[in-house]
Amino acid sequence: MDKTDGVLVDDERGQTKAELTRRRILDAAAKVFRARGFVGARLTDIATEAGLQAGSLYYHFASREALVEEVMSTGHRRTEAEVRERLATLGPDADPIDRLCTAIRAHLLAVLASTDATSASIKMIGQVPPDIRERLLDQQRAYGNLWRDMLIDARDAGRLKDGLDLSIVRMTIIGALNWSVEWYHMEKGYPEKIANDMATVMLQGLLR
Repeated sequence: MDKTDGVLVDDERGQTKAELTRRRILDAAAKVFRARGFVGARLTDIATEAGLQAGSLYYHFASREALVEEVMSTGHRRTEAEVRERLATLGPDADPIDRLCTAIRAHLLAVLASTDATSASIKMIGQVPPDIRERLLDQQRAYGNLWRDMLIDARDAGRLKDGLDLSIVRMTIIGALNWSVEWYHMEKGYPEKIANDMATVMLQGLLR
C-alpha cells in the first residue's frame, strides 16, 4: 500500500487510466468533504481539487451521493482489511491480548494513512441521506462484530477486569482510534509509536 494525498491507496502498477482517475477523484473528494461537509461540498469543488472538468466526474460517479458513499465506504473497507490481514498473520491460536494489541495498532496505522477519508466519514455520518447512512452503519456493525468477538475471547480467557461492559469498551476503542485523525500531527511522533502508546494505554485499563 502507498499513501497519496492522505488516502491509503493500492499500488499504481497495473491500473488503467480510468482507475487512476477514479482514485484521484476519491482523494480529492475526501479532502473536500473533510473541509466542507456533505452539504457544503459541491461537485465543482471536487473537480477543481482533482484537476478535472466537473462533467468528467459523472463518468465515474452518477451523483454527489454516490461519490460520498464511495469515499466513506472505501476508507472503512481499507481499515477493516488492514486489521483482518494483520490478525491473520497471528494465526487462530494467538493469545487474545496479542490479537487486541495487533488490531489496535493496525486500525490506528490505517486511519492515519487515510486521514481525509476517515475524518470526512466521522463528520458526515449524520449528514448523508438516511439510506446511505444505514448502509454505512451496516458495514460498521459487521466490523464491530470482529472487535466484539476479540473482546469476548479475552474476557472468557480471564484476561479482562470483571464487570466491564464490552459494548462500551468496543465503542470507546474504535471511537478513540478514529478520532486520532483530528489531533494527529507528525510532531507528536511517528504513527508506529503512537499506535504502540495507544495500545498500551487502552489495554492497561482493561487487563486484570
